[in-house]
Amino acid sequence: MDKQTMSRDGTPIAYERSGQGPAVILVSGAMSTGATVAPLAGALSDHCTVLAYDRRGRGGSGDTAPYEVAREVEDLAALIEAAGGEAALYGVSSGGALALHAAASGLPVRQVAVYEAPFALEDADARARAEYTERLTAALGEGRRGDAVALFLSLTGLAPQLIEGARQSPMWSEMEAIAPTLAYDDQVMGDGRVPHALLTSVTCPVLALAGGASAEWMRQAARAVAEAAPEGAYRVLADQNHLVEPAVLAPVLAEFFTA
Repeated sequence: MDKQTMSRDGTPIAYERSGQGPAVILVSGAMSTGATVAPLAGALSDHCTVLAYDRRGRGGSGDTAPYEVAREVEDLAALIEAAGGEAALYGVSSGGALALHAAASGLPVRQVAVYEAPFALEDADARARAEYTERLTAALGEGRRGDAVALFLSLTGLAPQLIEGARQSPMWSEMEAIAPTLAYDDQVMGDGRVPHALLTSVTCPVLALAGGASAEWMRQAARAVAEAAPEGAYRVLADQNHLVEPAVLAPVLAEFFTA
């Protein structure tokens, strides 16, 4: 990240800027940094001015305790100012929930696109989220960062043997380094359910996306987001899963953000 802006609480936020056109800020999800969305930034830069950033507690950005979702909204306010005073937001997974929080807060957000924000629709899924929160809080509180990462990977559906294999990989230490931010994404997701009250406060256009090869509940959650937003739209990207290909996603976002 070659640029930096200062959030309201004094936390430095690192970002990279590329391209020309309407400003778009890319918001990564859990266990991700600005580098995760860099390929999408490259694919979008022919149509938009793209800011990819490290969320607080990750990569080149700083962190300031105690954490509140409002502080991450203030980070986006600083980035919007750096982008020229207005921007669209794209958020993937729990980053989509953060983008919706920012839009609902009254920031000068032109449009919001979210890809597979993992909101629960069923009571059983909401209970599983509550159990995850409890176990995550305990693991991080006891300094068991590796267990926190494993717990998150289990939540995403990764098989136990693959998680054990990941523990032996060189990237595991990098994941442990940002493990405390799992609690941040957990707070961003609230109780895990579709945030209907929040969505009714988002007055700009919202595009909720999901992959055709993803689990059916992901598509149902995206549809619920679109239906709850006053100006919501829903679209499925054929043959895509949660790890959506930038070459497929970028044209869809460019069409939405340049309309």
